Amino acid sequence: MSKPNAWVTLATNDGYAIGALVLAHSLRKVATAHKIHIIYTDGVTPNMLHQLQSTFDDSTLVDVLDSKDEANLALIQRPDLGVTFTKLHCWLLTQYAKCVFLDADTLVIRNADELFERPEITAAPDMGWPDYFNSGVFVFEPSEETYHKLVQFGLQYGSFDGGDQGLLNLFFSNWRELDARHRLPLIYNLCASVVYTYMAALKRHGDQVKIVHFLGAQKPWLKGGPTPLPAFWALWFAIYDEKVRGTVPSDIEGPTSDERRQAWEQGRPDYQGRDAFENIMKAIEKSLS
Repeated sequence: MSKPNAWVTLATNDGYAIGALVLAHSLRKVATAHKIHIIYTDGVTPNMLHQLQSTFDDSTLVDVLDSKDEANLALIQRPDLGVTFTKLHCWLLTQYAKCVFLDADTLVIRNADELFERPEITAAPDMGWPDYFNSGVFVFEPSEETYHKLVQFGLQYGSFDGGDQGLLNLFFSNWRELDARHRLPLIYNLCASVVYTYMAALKRHGDQVKIVHFLGAQKPWLKGGPTPLPAFWALWFAIYDEKVRGTVPSDIEGPTSDERRQAWEQGRPDYQGRDAFENIMKAIEKSLS
């Protein structure tokens, strides 16, 4: 019997666990045919863990790997990225033949199961430095050998940005020289915080977008901050309201109703209720046509 494939994400605290829950429900909404697996650390509280285990097909507790590279992390103003070295544990999920890793701050808005036809390592170029790939979405093949090589490589060479993206780009340094199968179009990793500067391209290709990435320090589940491309944020909130908000334990703070409302402009389609996701998708497609 052949091994199944799986979508994999990571939660290191309750905030990212909320993001992971929305991500999992988005995958089910687009009718993925593959398993959905979460790796998590002890930074996730028991109440939230119960919700994760009720939503995902499987879960795995992992130890936090911290790059300890505070100087490099300070350069990018994101000291929280150190724990994302924990992402390397995804290569130990050898019960699967192939996996697609999705950061917990991504949202799948159209079925993207065709990604499992891609080889390791497949990813989209980083919008800030396209010679490197963005590690928020990538295709990989679980392997204990690869995991141990990655850990040893990280211990020896570190990461040029202090996070997993720098390490993975150093380890898979030939990525930009591989054939086109290894490079994803940006429709599989659309960075909502950046793409508003490329509105002409978004208008041309926006109706093909499959995965949105809320890259940067501002996340949908956090308070305050701007909401670039509010329609995509509204899609996230539509799933949060429908599937997640009522299940979040009372001791865990999620987005407020005011913040959900700010994610969608006045007079647009209803962003709440059973048909919210579909209404917003139709509005986005109409605005891009």
